[in-house]
Amino acid sequence: MPAYDDALFSPPAPCAKVMLRHPDTAATISDIHMLIDSGADVTLIPSSSVDLLGLKLDADESYEVKGFDGRIGTLRAVRLDLIFLRKTFKGRFLLINQDWGILGRDVINHVSLYLDGPRLTWEEQ
Repeated sequence: MPAYDDALFSPPAPCAKVMLRHPDTAATISDIHMLIDSGADVTLIPSSSVDLLGLKLDADESYEVKGFDGRIGTLRAVRLDLIFLRKTFKGRFLLINQDWGILGRDVINHVSLYLDGPRLTWEEQ
């Protein structure tokens, strides 16, 4: 059972490590740190991870998003494969400029997770 992250988050929060794969070359990077966030509609990928894979971004493709604080911003998207709990999620994911990403409901609604807050751990069911 992975432990909640208490180094980046206070109070501690459930985080996972995922693998990202280039859909054309099959190049991969692993251990991408992601916050498990059932309040997030979509998954956000750290842009530095995408740079490591050598993925090309479409300069004309961006999406308007509204944060939990009500601020509106624009994020770019990239096509890649995200591997989480032995499942592959293929598609377009939005990019975020921070060291860790966010696993949103577009991914976590396809897996069964048990978040054990008192023990500060989570596991797949």
